[in-house]
Amino acid sequence: MTHKGKRIGWVAVLAAALVLMVGLGIAAAGCGGGDLPSAGGGTTTSDGTGTTSGGELSASLNGAGATFPKPLYIEWIGEFQMVNPGVKINYQGIGSGGGIEQFTKMTVDFGASDAPMKDEEVAAAETASGAKVLHIPTVFGSVVLAYNLPDLPELKLDSDTLAAIFLGEITNWNDAKIAALNSGAALPDKAIQVVHRSDSSGTTNIFTSYLAEVNQAWADAVGAGKEVQWPAGVGGQGNDGVAAVVQQQEGSIGYVELSYAIESNLTMASLKNAAGNFIVPSLESTSAAAGGAAFPEDLRFSVANSPNADAYPIVGATWILAYDKMADPAKVAALKAFLTWSLTDGTAVAEDLGYAPLPDDLRALALAKVNAIGN
Repeated sequence: MTHKGKRIGWVAVLAAALVLMVGLGIAAAGCGGGDLPSAGGGTTTSDGTGTTSGGELSASLNGAGATFPKPLYIEWIGEFQMVNPGVKINYQGIGSGGGIEQFTKMTVDFGASDAPMKDEEVAAAETASGAKVLHIPTVFGSVVLAYNLPDLPELKLDSDTLAAIFLGEITNWNDAKIAALNSGAALPDKAIQVVHRSDSSGTTNIFTSYLAEVNQAWADAVGAGKEVQWPAGVGGQGNDGVAAVVQQQEGSIGYVELSYAIESNLTMASLKNAAGNFIVPSLESTSAAAGGAAFPEDLRFSVANSPNADAYPIVGATWILAYDKMADPAKVAALKAFLTWSLTDGTAVAEDLGYAPLPDDLRALALAKVNAIGN
């Protein structure tokens, strides 16, 4: 990650400006049910194609949703706008649930979610918009277990122990079940503080879906979803909120996206995968989860708990949500250009920030969805 310091600096400056801009854009935007989606603020030029007479793109786009890919999307936006100064893109990380809501209400031009929309959510959005919903995967990311124990640089967990911690059944770091997985480690006699998301979150959906798949007690007591009734712990707003609590509170453990753990310099646990191997979360182990996966036509899929020997087990994709028909041709041209650039030229940026680019076969399917966006 040789460029990470430079990129994070750019993210911090741009994000501060975008928070204000997007807040104003979303508040002012909107359109009536049944109309082609348009969040307002776009610029249609004289040729009606979304480009200026000199061939430059010219439009303003608003997007909102998942915090999981927010560092990447902000960086993508910054670099894309440098080469396309006529395009202004504002993105607000409000959580996947909020992104789906704003997308359905058509107060944004695109949404973002770490969980595919459910059938009923798709139906509601298509009824409101009069257009077809497109799920466009952008990258894969790992949901990691970040913990704060300064004297314990390495920690191994398996699915049952992890579930018991978040169920509130294992409450101390020197519990016998944790000790059995960490032979010889000096586990402290210290209470465990669980940290979870407090907002509607695709990261939560990835995490709880994994636990529900691998642990029956979790499936019966909590289940899976963007929001669940947590048996234990304290909440944090967004991935950055959870990372901040873990960073500040010794004895804590929480789930965050890999890039947030890296950015906050948090220690991450190794997790036993389906093949029985303890895997450290990394770009390589994230990419391994998608190897050999089959993808449905609508590109709503899961790669959690991959059987691949080198795969980290809690991996998910994140999606841009778009409509196949938009009222403003300028917005169509700008959104398609941005997404095409992101999925091609933007892959190096993704790797720098700890996200795994799509494999070639899935990238081709995603680009086909981008090309389906029109008027």
